[in-house]
Amino acid sequence: MIGRKIFHAFSIFIFVIFSLSAKAQNRNSSFKIVPLGVKGGIDESNLSAYMIAPQGSNSYVCLDAGTLHYGIEKAVENNVFNASAEQVLRRYIKGYLISHSHLDHLAGLIINSPEDTAKNIYALGDCIETFKTQYFTWKSWANFADEGETPQLKKYHYKVLETGAETPLTNTEMQVKAFPLSHSNLTSTAFLVSHNDHYVLYLGDTGPDEVEKSHNLEALWQAVAPLIKGKKLKAIMIEVSFPDEQPDKTLFGHLTPRWLMKEMHQLGGMTGSLAGFKLIVTHVKPPESSIERIKAQLAAENDLKLDLIYPVQGKPINL
Repeated sequence: MIGRKIFHAFSIFIFVIFSLSAKAQNRNSSFKIVPLGVKGGIDESNLSAYMIAPQGSNSYVCLDAGTLHYGIEKAVENNVFNASAEQVLRRYIKGYLISHSHLDHLAGLIINSPEDTAKNIYALGDCIETFKTQYFTWKSWANFADEGETPQLKKYHYKVLETGAETPLTNTEMQVKAFPLSHSNLTSTAFLVSHNDHYVLYLGDTGPDEVEKSHNLEALWQAVAPLIKGKKLKAIMIEVSFPDEQPDKTLFGHLTPRWLMKEMHQLGGMTGSLAGFKLIVTHVKPPESSIERIKAQLAAENDLKLDLIYPVQGKPINL
């Protein structure tokens, strides 16, 4: 009996310690990210979408929206939200930052639009134009926006982002700056989200400058390097779609571990060091064997000692 009481008391002690540690970690964090979808490729239940909010707030925006409903349900199952999936979609998500017009980055927004509430869609002009002419039309779906084909259901408002200009994210305490990225035959976007002088950088799909014949990533690194040196940038979320075996000619505007690390070396040359800096690896493409190769190659090539994080659908990341 005494042994049981001691074991019970010890269990309570351990639980309290872990709870206090988690609360302390949250207090020291600036942002909460909830991955709703983390992969590229063919798994429609797990495509690029990340909710982000200031720590302690339930006013989120989505960084891309490939998968919404299933990802929200996974987060609710994991006790991330003290609300139903319907409430999270309708009340917690205040807007959508869409990096580019490929379906695996916005299909969840389209499919869930009948059940959604009024909010903004933020994107560069070319992406907004594709919404108007291809997705929110009466031949392909219905026009839930307030521009484009008539009749307009006026649920969503398009907010065209100007490159490099800071834009408030309506009904949140956050702001965003957009930067262009080269993604094969179209322009993708990097979103620099800020709150109280803390930042998170999210990149949509992008190829390396050398392959894309571009300077977009170099310009982006120049823009954020001072934030890293000032310890204001909490993390970079960036794609690695293929393992190193993928030929450059079939990258189609994506990164491999080798190309990512080459870009990180360029960034590191601007900051002095990236040791311990958080790099969240997104958009890994199935099959599972390729994902495991990507992880192994990144580990082997990580001479910069970056803190590599692999997001899991429905499990929060505190930054």
